[in-house]
Amino acid sequence: MRRQLLLLTVFLAVSSASDTRMVPRSAGNLQGDAPAFELKSLNGHPARLSDYRGKIVLLNFWATWCGPCRVETPWLVELYTQYRSRGMEIVGVSMDDEGSGDAIVSFMKERRVNYTILEGNDAVAAAYGGARFLPQTFLIGRTGKILSRMSGLHSRTELENLIRRAL
Repeated sequence: MRRQLLLLTVFLAVSSASDTRMVPRSAGNLQGDAPAFELKSLNGHPARLSDYRGKIVLLNFWATWCGPCRVETPWLVELYTQYRSRGMEIVGVSMDDEGSGDAIVSFMKERRVNYTILEGNDAVAAAYGGARFLPQTFLIGRTGKILSRMSGLHSRTELENLIRRAL
C-alpha cells in the first residue's frame, strides 16, 4: 500500500510539473489562431490582441500573489527591453481579483514593468485553456498563430530561446 501511495504521489508530481511544448495542430481550441480578446489596461483603455498583429507576442497570464510570477517578471522586463525593437511585444494579463488595480500598479512600479499589463477575466483565461497554473505563457506569431505555450515557471534562457526562434 505504501509503495502504491508513493507511486501515485510521484505520478501526480510529474504530471503537474511545468510544461513547455510546441502546440500541435490538434490541440483543440488552442490550435491555429490565438483566441481573440479585448481587455482593459490599468488606465481603462481597451486593448485587443489584434492590435499587435505583425508582431511576436508573448502573452503572459500572471498574478501579483503568484510566487513564480514574481521571479519571472524581471526576466520579462529584460527580454522586452532586449527584443521589442525586433518586433516583439509582451502583454501581461493580470489574473488578480477585480478591484486589485492598486496592488497591480504597485507591483508594476516596484518591478519597473515596461510592457503592457491588462486586467484579465475568466472568459479570456478559459479561451486560453483556463490558466490553471500561473504563470501561463503563450508565444503568438506575427500572423496571430500560437507558436508555443508554457505553464509554470521556466528559466529565462528557455523564454529567450522561444523568442529568438519566433523572431
